[in-house]
Amino acid sequence: MTCAAQTSPRIAIACGGTGGHLFPGLAVADALVRRGCRVMLLISPKEVDQRAVQQAAGMEISTLPAVGLARGAELAFVRGFAHSYRVARRLFRDWPPQAALAMGGFTSAPPILAARRSGALAFLHESNTVPGRANRWLSWVVRHAFLGFPKAAIGLRTRAVTVTGTPVRSQFQACDAAFCRSALGLDPSRPVLLVMGGSQGASGVNDLSMKALPLLAERAPNLQWLHLAGAGEVEKTARAYAALAVKAVVHPFFDRMDLALGAATVAVSRAGASSLAELAAMRVPAVLVPYPAATGNHQFHNARAFESTGAARLLEQKDASPEILARLLLDLIEKPAVREQVRSALVQWHAPQAAEQIAGVILGAVGAGVSAVGRADSPSGACPGVPVSNSRGHGQLPGTSFGCHLQPGDAWLKRANESASRREEQVIA
Repeated sequence: MTCAAQTSPRIAIACGGTGGHLFPGLAVADALVRRGCRVMLLISPKEVDQRAVQQAAGMEISTLPAVGLARGAELAFVRGFAHSYRVARRLFRDWPPQAALAMGGFTSAPPILAARRSGALAFLHESNTVPGRANRWLSWVVRHAFLGFPKAAIGLRTRAVTVTGTPVRSQFQACDAAFCRSALGLDPSRPVLLVMGGSQGASGVNDLSMKALPLLAERAPNLQWLHLAGAGEVEKTARAYAALAVKAVVHPFFDRMDLALGAATVAVSRAGASSLAELAAMRVPAVLVPYPAATGNHQFHNARAFESTGAARLLEQKDASPEILARLLLDLIEKPAVREQVRSALVQWHAPQAAEQIAGVILGAVGAGVSAVGRADSPSGACPGVPVSNSRGHGQLPGTSFGCHLQPGDAWLKRANESASRREEQVIA
């Protein structure tokens, strides 16, 4: 379905707060705009949001107050939530959406409720293996949830879920490594190690990488580094490279992650779902160091899913040492056959049609005036869905299916279903 009618559907996408919510939302927005729809992105005032949408084309941008839930600040959360809801309600009086999509985080919750109050159909996307608190709460009121991992269905209470994978922006495609390296000021003929801690940097990843730097500089003197250190650690990180005369490019943030990943031979990364989706799209082998304080330890579970299929190496921060990190990286850098095995395993985690599939289900629901439960809006080549049990153990969720393009294999899918049927309540505690 397209939006070529005289009154094109208006779709609101609430995706602010972190890059992990924002970038998949941008991918879905692009898919909807290509179909001629009117799209409004609802973002937060945070720098990562404001920088990322500067190049967003063909869509409206609205900034809502950021909403976060922190221990001991419950009253401030309630006030901020109510304020954001009121702002969204006023916005939707002039721009009433037919559908609204939440990409996760509490910043997305007030506009989804406001959109529902305005009569819009509500949807959510959960990228991680363990659903966030906001999406768990919203799952009671949305009509359909789109998932990055089958296991996330355990923690959601919506009527229907579909595993689509996590959308990535269209520029994340195979490209020439030499070209990307030259564009970044690096030697096109030398391997590159990319260090990234997420959209706002990560001091734990920075510290571990810098401690491993002397070992890597000695064993792999030809190695170049591209380091996204976060705003507060750029100078310290750059000094560490300069002290060892190592070729390195250090940025606080970087808006062209397609170039960064295109240049990379291997990477050290946190394990947010959006970062993993981009690594898979660009086939970059990585050592994943999950953020240990992530809600529900979801980054560990994300990384574990990739590791279990050979698509990454997992190194928990509590067990990490410079020596272990150096060993894991050198195994990938020095052994092309090992690196190629990981690259091949990453293929199964890339869902190139995720944004189009989500757009199709939403537009199908808008066009029919009903929810998209049980619709077959999967991309060309998708095969029949596989039911998944809900976490309460009451049988199948109506209309639940897996997008077959994402399945890493029957064994992995069987394990996901077995996990669901065992009602792993600790995942959603």
